[in-house]
Amino acid sequence: MPTYKGISSEAFRHPLDREAEETLRSLPGFDLAARKFVEFFAERPQFIYNMGNSIEVGPRQYSTIYQIFRESLRDLDIYPEPSLFVSQYPVSNAYAMGQERPSIVLNSALLDLMSEAELRAVIAHELGHIKCGHTTLSQMGIWAIATVSFLGDLTLGLGNIIGRGLIYAFYEWKRRSELSADRAALLVMDDINPVLRSMMKLAGGSAKYNNECSLDEFIRQSEKYQDLDQDGLNQVYKFLLYNNFAQGVFLSHPFLVERISHIRQWSLSEEYRQVRNGNYQHSAAEGSVDVQSETPDNQVDELRRQIEELQREIDRYKRKPE
Repeated sequence: MPTYKGISSEAFRHPLDREAEETLRSLPGFDLAARKFVEFFAERPQFIYNMGNSIEVGPRQYSTIYQIFRESLRDLDIYPEPSLFVSQYPVSNAYAMGQERPSIVLNSALLDLMSEAELRAVIAHELGHIKCGHTTLSQMGIWAIATVSFLGDLTLGLGNIIGRGLIYAFYEWKRRSELSADRAALLVMDDINPVLRSMMKLAGGSAKYNNECSLDEFIRQSEKYQDLDQDGLNQVYKFLLYNNFAQGVFLSHPFLVERISHIRQWSLSEEYRQVRNGNYQHSAAEGSVDVQSETPDNQVDELRRQIEELQREIDRYKRKPE
């Protein structure tokens, strides 16, 4: 498998990802939401939760998975090494989080469903999110929207700025960011089939009946799904399935058949061929994850102050008459 020394995320970032992020950052209210996020949110509690309630993967803990992880880090030139956890959860899924202390969480159900090659594709996908810097923006958006829903505009003053436009733009970017991470998986695998099989299994895979699933049939399903766009009404329904404003439900990932279509197109492109041949954009500095190992005392004091201020705001909100 190839190793992409010094590769920049811009070498494989999907143009739809880049375009959607630019749109999101240009919207009124984004900068204020970002400042509120930095002021009131810390990723450390999530890391502490995973450290306390999951299994941390290492040389003597899930050693096979750790070896796959280390090889994927090498191939995408990511360092320092993020943390990797396995969490006991029955839904096959994985996610990346954190910027100061990045980490990846694999649900235990994923390990039982995927082959080693497919698991490598999933891990590389999550590392693609870290390489592209998706984690901070993703956590910020989810936090801001959840905060407005829970506390309303009386606490952090976000109610008036997190409107439909910003919510739509965030989820549109979130879905498109998955396309860049899929490209990272293909670069690491150097073989599209395990990437596609991992998507098929996430869509409806079964460990018991795995021998009865056909990747060729799932690819044909993807093509039939694209053909639905010939009817304009189907395009409207697709939009509403992704963005149900009436119920406040927004999908964070593209449909897996759409992801299959995008990654198959890129696998046949000249851009992908050039990257595989070593002709790609390099990072200004090798690696892409800036992990700080220590937090200065003044930052600890500031965090305590912010927590106390947030608690006072919540207490004031609770005391307000209904």
